[in-house]
Amino acid sequence: MTTAASFHIGYTQYLGPDGVPVQSLPAFARDPAALIPLYRAMVLTRAFDSKAVALQRTGKLGTFASSVGQEAIGVGVASAMRAEDTLFPSYRDHAAQLLRGVTMTESLLYWGGDERGSDFAVPRHDFPNCVPIGTQVCHAAGAAYAFRLRGEPRVAVAIFGDGSTSKGDFYEAMNMAGIWQAPLVLVINNNQWAISVPRSSQSAAQTLAQKAIAAGIDGLQVDGNDVIAVHQVMHAALAKARRGDGPTLVEALSYRLGDHTTADDATRYRDSELIRKQWEHEPLLRLRTYLMRMNVWDKAQDEQLGKTCHEQVEQAVEAYLAVAPPETAAMFDHLYETLPHALREQRKNAQRFAPAAASRQENGHG
Repeated sequence: MTTAASFHIGYTQYLGPDGVPVQSLPAFARDPAALIPLYRAMVLTRAFDSKAVALQRTGKLGTFASSVGQEAIGVGVASAMRAEDTLFPSYRDHAAQLLRGVTMTESLLYWGGDERGSDFAVPRHDFPNCVPIGTQVCHAAGAAYAFRLRGEPRVAVAIFGDGSTSKGDFYEAMNMAGIWQAPLVLVINNNQWAISVPRSSQSAAQTLAQKAIAAGIDGLQVDGNDVIAVHQVMHAALAKARRGDGPTLVEALSYRLGDHTTADDATRYRDSELIRKQWEHEPLLRLRTYLMRMNVWDKAQDEQLGKTCHEQVEQAVEAYLAVAPPETAAMFDHLYETLPHALREQRKNAQRFAPAAASRQENGHG
């Protein structure tokens, strides 16, 4: 028997968990002016994340999906993208969204149940959070094909969890993107858990990156806790897509240090000692250690950054809490160009009862 085909899945890492380079670094990683903004973005994301969880615990925010320990994926991806590219995020990708210009107040509005938070003032072409698992991969493939048909030098980027790779949407979108040679980069945030289901129970494949092989596109792995590696791999994948050489599937290996969402209790299905060990690999510590080894960052700067991020988050929270709730009719006004008759009746009834409901809330009757 002869070999019909053979494949290789590469793995990229530049910084080890101890912040020491494991191979020669790309040029940008030797420039403090390029690295420090990445560190600042990760620290701000974590500060925002911590506050959002606190708001949810005190009844001021809806269910929230923490990205703690996974900040390098979003920051690495977004920092490599151009403004004209389009991001298709899942519900855990505020690191990427914040770096691309979504404000913290907009994000809080969304998580507070106000869809006006998805009307981004800056990244107007980016899609809102996708809560259904993996469906944004189809949206991204379609947009990428549109970019190709129009001859636009733009790339669609979708980020999704490891659980999404078990969905038909993922395979179908990847298959079509491969046929179309669409300018698409798919990023798997492999944080090892699909809610309570571990990676080992999701797929017998040695890597998730190798799922790209069936679609005839490139697949590779990257250390998702190494922001330098994520940025470098994404920069190459985006350039490849932009010059018309087709899609790439990137599997970013990380770990979900927190609960799946604030509605979850991960202590019911995970070992606390394993979590403790995983904290040794988290991305902020890794890059901070490297910057300090370069003598371009110190404890005083780090403390000042923490204070600055805290102040920025608090200002965003104040702005969020000051926003008046949307009118009752708003839930109907953006569904259809022409509202169907049945919904017109519902809209009328909703408006009729809205003043009474508002009055009860003001008087403390829920």
